[in-house]
Amino acid sequence: MTPTEKIKLTPEGSLDPDFVALCKSIQAKRARTVINHILEHGIITNEDLSEKYGYDHPPRAIRDVRENGIPLLTHRVISDKTGRKIGAYTFDDPQNILRGRIGGRRAFSKQFKQELIEKYGSRDSFTSEQLDERYLQIDHRIPYEIAGDGDNLDASDYMLIDASSQRAKSWSCENCENLKNIRDKKLCATCFWAYPEKYTHICLTEKRRIDIVWSGSETKTFDKVARYCREKGLTVQDYIKTLLGK
Repeated sequence: MTPTEKIKLTPEGSLDPDFVALCKSIQAKRARTVINHILEHGIITNEDLSEKYGYDHPPRAIRDVRENGIPLLTHRVISDKTGRKIGAYTFDDPQNILRGRIGGRRAFSKQFKQELIEKYGSRDSFTSEQLDERYLQIDHRIPYEIAGDGDNLDASDYMLIDASSQRAKSWSCENCENLKNIRDKKLCATCFWAYPEKYTHICLTEKRRIDIVWSGSETKTFDKVARYCREKGLTVQDYIKTLLGK
């Protein structure tokens, strides 16, 4: 835990003018919010992002800055209001700028989305649920913050997922030690959140996972299984594991 007074603040006046100019060139709204606050105050906390700017998920705004190539340092501090541990952020050494990322993610065309649908089907990559294509969004298999966008747009580097899966993946990746500190693309490439069809770990932990969705008339089957499990004092998950283990 780092006392706030021991953190080196990074307001605009303490920074190299070229670095400041680069920061001010970022146009993405959430990233600009974080950048402008740090330029003015030298630091920003998750509490600032939540209470002052209304962001329900502050780490996503921080990730936006990093995905735009601007390096940030993460500190753990104690909130003056709640006494609880919270995240705080300052600019990192300009030498750590990811220059290939300045400007953020590329925009994907409708044509590329159709290419992915032709390759994978109109399905969520984690649940395999068949969905209308308007509910699917393109996501990097390996987080953009680690791998960026390649020179060539290769469909095998991307996946289709719905909003629920995107939130689950985003939260898991943001809290993974590999994204926070190690930053090894090979570790990401063997993770469930990158390749659910073939993986060896989930966020560096030896686990296996499957997400199953029952839709339409299939829900009757699920309800029948759920009733049986309640009568036996089992969870549906444990019951399925028992069946598969026989």
